[in-house]
Amino acid sequence: MQENAARAGRSRAIPFDAAKLDRLMEAAGLDVLVATSKHNVQYLLGADRAIFFDYMDALGVSRYLPVLVYPKGAPEHAVYVGHRLETHQRAVAPPWVAQVRTESNGSVDAITRAVSLIRDAGVPLKRVGVEMAFLPMDAGRALADALPGAELKDALLILERLRAVKSAEELAKLKTASELVIASMLEVIAGHGPGTTKQQLSDALRIAEASRGLTFEYCLLACGNSHNRAPSAQRWEQGDVLSLDSGGNYHGYIGDLARMAVLGDPDSQLKDCLAEIEAVQRAAFAAVRPGAMGGDIYVAAERQLAHISNRDSTDFLAHGMGLVSHEAPRLTAKGPVPYDDADARLPLEAGMVVSIETTMKHPKRGFIKLEDTVAVTPTGYEIFGEGGRGWNVGGSAL
Repeated sequence: MQENAARAGRSRAIPFDAAKLDRLMEAAGLDVLVATSKHNVQYLLGADRAIFFDYMDALGVSRYLPVLVYPKGAPEHAVYVGHRLETHQRAVAPPWVAQVRTESNGSVDAITRAVSLIRDAGVPLKRVGVEMAFLPMDAGRALADALPGAELKDALLILERLRAVKSAEELAKLKTASELVIASMLEVIAGHGPGTTKQQLSDALRIAEASRGLTFEYCLLACGNSHNRAPSAQRWEQGDVLSLDSGGNYHGYIGDLARMAVLGDPDSQLKDCLAEIEAVQRAAFAAVRPGAMGGDIYVAAERQLAHISNRDSTDFLAHGMGLVSHEAPRLTAKGPVPYDDADARLPLEAGMVVSIETTMKHPKRGFIKLEDTVAVTPTGYEIFGEGGRGWNVGGSAL
């Protein structure tokens, strides 16, 4: 079965820009790349994640560790080692990789089998790129023992650069994810009224997203004048605002958006607050275009922030989106997730995707936020999932 899968895989096109990966590896001084994170293996394999391990990694006394080995300039010698429980899945939809072996039973077993196969291919193995943050200690030690004298380098940022510009297929998945998250939020808002708890709202959103084919990842929600966004027994009551911020996953790609609701008619103060947030969002959108520096998004947003009445209680954030939240482009070194802001000083490229969010922690009215997923197009930008941007009225379908 595995030999048939391997033969079928050879006829499939490589699903990523192999020439770009080769250039990135050459610049980093790498002979071979060993990918072990589920998201990067999915990207390089061009196939869905293993069904059995979509939600978990632990099994018995070890863990699931997919291993894809890519030799620079020699994709015909690429190797994929998966767990035996994904054998049938890979037979139904064979990946492009010439050697697909679904026979491992744990992390050390997987890395050992992969090294043995790639060594047999005769490719250079002196400079090896690995994902340090996604390589368990036991597998890392086994890899170092199997390749004495080899230099192990962190290749995480290389893979980030490779994924930074999305293909048309990836953009379509991100757009679908975003639109389905918005539709789920609007359904939950319209279907729930006074007395609903935050826990009930979170549970309802989980069901609404799942019914639309999304994998529910999280729901951060605040209501009333509280800034606490954890699901709880707190009730949504008449006159209270509600902030919903959720990530829904569509075939690995994350739709991450935030929308607002209120029980009753929004008063003039609430309208003004959301209008200020919307103005910041629109200013940031206008800076999104190919060739513009990534940092221009922050310049535009901060210029608008300076003019709003609630400046002291309002924050702005922009970050890359795709298979990972806060992936490239990386636009700030001052956000809640620490990383370097290399892309602030680089031009945006068509196919990049940015999450743009403005948050107001109003001292009396509560947590007010909009978050949008924005793609860089050849001529400017496109918002994925633009619906529900104003004050959505709770319980309108009851």
